[in-house]
Amino acid sequence: MELLHHSKPEGLEASLLQMINDHNSASLKVREQTEKSKRQAIWTASRVSDLLVNAVNGGVQEVYIIEKRIEMEIRALAATVARYSKQTDQWLAASHSINTAVKEIGDFENWMKTIDLDCKSISAAIRNIHHS
Repeated sequence: MELLHHSKPEGLEASLLQMINDHNSASLKVREQTEKSKRQAIWTASRVSDLLVNAVNGGVQEVYIIEKRIEMEIRALAATVARYSKQTDQWLAASHSINTAVKEIGDFENWMKTIDLDCKSISAAIRNIHHS
């Protein structure tokens, strides 16, 4: 009779075995769900990390491109300033030459007036001598 009792549990023993089986089954489901959630969390964290790195790298790349454009503009502006500086120096030299030429013309004109006045004085003196 005891052999029959052990082969198929009944009553309280059957209920306890059923509870243990239910607990093990529920624990297994919870463990599987936990592992699934853990894998999903790791995948999500990895994806977020990749997106953050891409966002930062994209911003860094954009800043690098803008920096290169600014450097090119600076070089172009420096070349333009150098060209305008050289042109200004040429204009100043030309202006100085013109001023010098105008001054020389003014000096020559004064010299001509002086010579003309001297010639008139000499001519008047010769006329006076000739009339006397």
